Amino acid sequence: MEPVLYTVLPGNTLWGIANFFGTTTEEIIKLNDLKEPELIYPNQVLKIPVNKVMAPRYYAVRPDDTLFSVAMRYNLDVNDLARLNNLSNPNIIYPGQILMLRP
Repeated sequence: MEPVLYTVLPGNTLWGIANFFGTTTEEIIKLNDLKEPELIYPNQVLKIPVNKVMAPRYYAVRPDDTLFSVAMRYNLDVNDLARLNNLSNPNIIYPGQILMLRP
C-alpha cells in the first residue's frame, strides 16, 4: 500500500479525513507519528493509508477549480460529470457549488 498525501483544509478533522478515505484516525496518527492528533492545521500534509481511493459522492467547488480539474482529481470523465450535474455549460462552475461525483 502506497499512502496518499493529503493537504489539510480549514475545518478538517482527523475523523473526517479518515472517514473520507475509508481508514481510521488511529492509522493516520500512527503513519504520521502525530504526538497531538487533535492539533492538525490547514496546509499540513498528512500521509493517508488507503487501499483504493474512491471519489466522494459530493464535492464542494473551490476557487480556481474547473470541471476538468475536478474530473482529473478523481479520475472521472468530464462529460459524465457534466451530465450527472445537469450542467448546460460545463465551463461555468463557481466556488461553493456542490457537484455530485457519483450516483
